[in-house]
Amino acid sequence: MATTQLMKERIASQEGQQMLANLYGKEMLEMQTGRYSSLLTQYEELFGAGDVRLFSAPGRSEIGGNHTDHNYGKVLAASINLDTIAASAPTSDRRITIVSEGYPGQTVVDLDELGPIEGEGGTTALVRGIAAGFLEFGYHIGGFTAYVSSNVLSASGLSSSASFEMLVSTILSTYYNDGVLDAVMMSRIGQFSENRYWHKPSGMLDQMACAYGGLITIDFKDPAQPVIEPIEYPFRDKGYSLVIVATGGNHADLTADYAAVPNEMFEVARLLGGQVCRDITAEQIYENLGMLREQAGDRAVLRALHFLEENRRVDEQAAALRNDEFDKFLTLITESGNSSWKWLQNCYRDSDSREQGITIALALTEQYLRKIGKGACRVHGGGFAGVILAIVPGESADEYAQFIGGTLGTQTFTINVRQQGAICLAI
Repeated sequence: MATTQLMKERIASQEGQQMLANLYGKEMLEMQTGRYSSLLTQYEELFGAGDVRLFSAPGRSEIGGNHTDHNYGKVLAASINLDTIAASAPTSDRRITIVSEGYPGQTVVDLDELGPIEGEGGTTALVRGIAAGFLEFGYHIGGFTAYVSSNVLSASGLSSSASFEMLVSTILSTYYNDGVLDAVMMSRIGQFSENRYWHKPSGMLDQMACAYGGLITIDFKDPAQPVIEPIEYPFRDKGYSLVIVATGGNHADLTADYAAVPNEMFEVARLLGGQVCRDITAEQIYENLGMLREQAGDRAVLRALHFLEENRRVDEQAAALRNDEFDKFLTLITESGNSSWKWLQNCYRDSDSREQGITIALALTEQYLRKIGKGACRVHGGGFAGVILAIVPGESADEYAQFIGGTLGTQTFTINVRQQGAICLAI
């Protein structure tokens, strides 16, 4: 640890610049140096110049495996070069105090009062849940102060909440547990917080992709011990860009829509004698189709079939990347997007069919990609509102961004895969 001034000097040093280049790329060095310097200045103004450490947790991109993790399925995901960062120091007062750039007030959690509080929501509930989760799983907690800044788009499907969860978890792991918590344990704690304190029936995809780093497949067949396999694939070197398109919607109030997806899958599995869709087969669905349609409903059946096909596709997508069969990979991405739109049905809300930002963005992108003859697109993340993912030839990325800006009037963000997950910066 070091004073804020000394930490600024370390960031500007050769070692610090190399660290930032590894995290964000050399083209982002000047911007990121200024970003961390500003972070430290703000921390000092709020909490003083005492000993601090710097932390970073990336957002994530879901590339394959849409709505599979909660039914013990498989996903293909990546940490990205948009992140949540913090300047922080431990304290002895048994309080976590966080100030987040762009948000009013402070988040303050008393570590001696960690039970869920009726009506409490937002960041405070999430931090309280994380601290409670550390104790629930047998780890230590203590106070700290932090100034936090994030460029992970909020309520967009890039997992700004999971990025924040993994940031807080890394701080507690570093200060009070010798940094021993791995990506799986921190993800379990993040899920615990969301399930118990936010009342969101989430899986662990978002947290795992933010915590681990790089392009990975995750198999949640045993959710307590997910199997993670890294994949090395340089999209930029292959001439393609991963582009996130903001559709203009916001998915912050869509908990009921999200909850219906796993719950309907659970119901199909239950009617076939299982607990989750990982326990059943498509053949069982075919053999019992009449009963399932009557008791669970047609949408539930379609969502279960989506799960089974999407699970298979993740394996094929990973194999295509490992074998450098990129055209096949793009075909599988297109299939995934079509399945999410038609079978999973998470591209717009049934209750508000007039607002279909995601499907409009997908339709425009499909037309653009058809014109240039390359690329693929799909809904990104939870769906219903938020963003889509487009995989576009690098030479067309600027033109595509102009096309989206001129039609939808929204932004695009070209993202890169980041190899580091949630970390305490070692400088």
